[in-house]
Amino acid sequence: MAGGSATSGRSVTSRALAVLDAFDSSAPRLSLSEIAERSGTPLSTTHRLLGELTEWGALARRADGRYEIGRKLWDLGLLAPVQLELRQVAAPFLLDVHTATRDTVHLAVREGRSALYVERISGRESVPVVSQVGSRLPLHATGVGKVLLAAAPDDVIEAVLRAPRRATRHTVVDPARLRRELGEVRRRGYARTAEEMSLGTLSVAVPVRAERGGDAVVVAALGVVAPSHRRDLTRLVPVLEVAARGIGRQLSQVRHFH
Repeated sequence: MAGGSATSGRSVTSRALAVLDAFDSSAPRLSLSEIAERSGTPLSTTHRLLGELTEWGALARRADGRYEIGRKLWDLGLLAPVQLELRQVAAPFLLDVHTATRDTVHLAVREGRSALYVERISGRESVPVVSQVGSRLPLHATGVGKVLLAAAPDDVIEAVLRAPRRATRHTVVDPARLRRELGEVRRRGYARTAEEMSLGTLSVAVPVRAERGGDAVVVAALGVVAPSHRRDLTRLVPVLEVAARGIGRQLSQVRHFH
């Protein structure tokens, strides 16, 4: 997040970037005054920049008057070589999982302390899934997120465990319990959640590993979300693992992932 007081010598571009940088995973929706304060930009200048950024599509204005990141930035981000290659490589494997399970299928990568959802195929049953392509959800409260958190550097894990946010009454927020869960994810090779991100849903997810510098590292997580009456979700782990291995093999051959 950009901070500090307004600087008269800043260019229009630097001020616009400061406005965009005011948003992060802890503050995905902000009011005009909050953006001005977090970006260190005068209120009148912030108002003008918000108008221009919203018109272009970098930001979107909600019905309550607050702003959030717009679709245009996500569309541009998908053109980055790594994201583009990941989605292209993974697409047929996600379709295979969806065909086999008919559940909602997710592919996510870690972005800071959030799980960034880069692809999704909706399931046959209507479940209250909050994620969309481009969504950033807490690592500790989702199946794909727990997989990514278990493989994250120690400083990321410690930062998440210091202040885990409760999304539902079932969200695990006790640091000691979360630490044990992450150990279990590493040991058994998959993560599962029960109504931690949204009520009425269960999820299970596995890591996607690719070769980088001679080592197999977790580059993404693949998971499914299903209604909470489906208590047998772990039986889908082998289906996910087959798809994850296929994605990982192909990614290991892509130059951008090395």
